[in-house]
Amino acid sequence: MTRTQPHTFAGNPLDRAANVRRRPDELDRLILSPESRFLPLWDLRVLVTLEPEPRLAWRPMADLPAFAGDDADLVFLGLDGGAPRFAAGARGGEDPTTEGVLAGRGSFVEARPLASDIPTGEAAILAQSRALIDWHDRHGFCAVCGSPTRLGEAGYMRVCRNETCKAQHFPRTDPVVIMLIARDDRCLLGRNKRFPTRRRYSALAGFVDPGESIEEAVRREVLEEAGIVVGAVTYHSSQPWPFPSSLMIGCLGEAENEEITIDPEELQDARWLTREEVRPCFESPDYAAADGDLEIPPPDAIAHHLIKAWVEGGVSP
Repeated sequence: MTRTQPHTFAGNPLDRAANVRRRPDELDRLILSPESRFLPLWDLRVLVTLEPEPRLAWRPMADLPAFAGDDADLVFLGLDGGAPRFAAGARGGEDPTTEGVLAGRGSFVEARPLASDIPTGEAAILAQSRALIDWHDRHGFCAVCGSPTRLGEAGYMRVCRNETCKAQHFPRTDPVVIMLIARDDRCLLGRNKRFPTRRRYSALAGFVDPGESIEEAVRREVLEEAGIVVGAVTYHSSQPWPFPSSLMIGCLGEAENEEITIDPEELQDARWLTREEVRPCFESPDYAAADGDLEIPPPDAIAHHLIKAWVEGGVSP
């Protein structure tokens, strides 16, 4: 069974209008259109209006002088009912909302905590914007010859400025498998040392290697991290994760053994847990079992929904 509702950061409502990206004249027209609006990201923080509730703060380009210089990145996101939408990125300097046109127009906030407070579609647009602006921040120089690069194709490419190189570089998305492994009435959850609390446990996860299928990646990662052999693997759902730019591929797997042997470089702990042990986490506002040492990720993470699907018995590996 696959999930029908989009995860946080999925469900983008924009028409990406990819055909426009290779048409400079049409792109220039859209930039100058009175209907065009721009979403500013300063140091990867997005401009938001906070009252009466958080919303992305789209602005006309006239309000964004700090985002129009040589160091700014302008990315075409798509069309909203025919109206052009762009992301505008800038780095460094003073917070643009402290003075000038943007003063009093909103605040720049981090994407992760904001995503749960804004509508699903806005969170998806935020993911698209942050991932692309971050990619431009990281690729100012050519990986082939080391020369500076310039933005191309409306933000979906960078081109080497060296006339003898002219290499083209494109945004990348890194595939990550994240899997809920089960055996009979127990599931396997692990604890990473980077987790925010000592009670946090989650589904295991890892990057897909080159030349590796999703199923192979699931089996390899679980065996490496926890010493568990995985048999059948089924797909559940996926989630864009713009930190910086990954695609979380959610799977369910069937364990063929029970003895856990953790890789201490990857995990601090791993445990088999029953549905009865995990279910109280979904009844708590902080997703933690009141009478134990267990906490699960919040709903903005695909791991939360993989665990929930298993607890509710709606899916099985």
